[in-house]
Amino acid sequence: MGEIRKPVEAEMVLFEQRFREAMRSKVALLDRVMHYIVQRKGKQMRPLFTLLSARQFGPVNEAGYAAASLIELLHTATLVHDDVVDDSNMRRGFFSINALWKNKIAVLVGDYLLSKGLLLAVEQEQFELLRIVSTAVREMSEGELLQMEKARGLNFKEEVYFDIIRKKTASLIAACCASGAHAGGASAQETALMHRFGMHAGTAFQIKDDLFDYGAGQDVGKPTGIDIKEGKLTLPLIYALQQVDSKDRRWMVRTVKHESSNDKTVERLVAKVVEVGGIAHAKEKMYEQRDLALGILHQLSATEARYSLEGLLEMTVERNK
Repeated sequence: MGEIRKPVEAEMVLFEQRFREAMRSKVALLDRVMHYIVQRKGKQMRPLFTLLSARQFGPVNEAGYAAASLIELLHTATLVHDDVVDDSNMRRGFFSINALWKNKIAVLVGDYLLSKGLLLAVEQEQFELLRIVSTAVREMSEGELLQMEKARGLNFKEEVYFDIIRKKTASLIAACCASGAHAGGASAQETALMHRFGMHAGTAFQIKDDLFDYGAGQDVGKPTGIDIKEGKLTLPLIYALQQVDSKDRRWMVRTVKHESSNDKTVERLVAKVVEVGGIAHAKEKMYEQRDLALGILHQLSATEARYSLEGLLEMTVERNK
């Protein structure tokens, strides 16, 4: 990660300082929650995508920092809200906000983070940034609702799956890259190109997350089969359901719908998915998305920022957690 961050190392340090400042509140309870969130931050891949995209087209300016901060505030808000929706008590090995402060406070904290991000863009009159990110918020909401609608029948096709993850996950990474490029002085055509790069990179990222559920990686940070236990349809499972006969399909669907709390039954389902090629198929699709993203990057000037974007893309598909 050190080499990947190198072209924007100083900018990332300054961003982190600004982000911590943006999280502060005069309300004591809110300030305590914000401090807890800052202390357990992850790899900050989304701000890195944003700042590297900006650096590809020029120096990182105030608009670039605003873009990175808005994206991170929005992403943090969605994580807080997701934990409430999923009734999850843990995230990245830490207690979730709703586990410590209950659902009502968690929802209000998520709303606060979203409003802070939107106000940041408005105060700096970054209206194109606001448009890019607001579009991503709409698509993320649509993706979540589409998944809820389609998951009930456990019978949707790969095309629907890709539509869901492009909206749910890839749209935010696409917004990172497009907003960063715009802030760095990219043309409308170049900004659109970076948006497409982010869509492919984000799609590959989500497929990698799907693979973790089947033990396709080590130190993954969550138990094998957790998506199955939550009734989520991932790419390996969708593919497997299309390969098996009607008898196997019935017990696989029954397992997801009614027996997902039984560890042994879930293990049997995971083994079946592996047996019929679900993992291999998902990996093939993930690398297809990576290669499409690389093809877009290779249309850009060869710079340190571009090489780091290539490294960040590779890290998304080779990470082990």
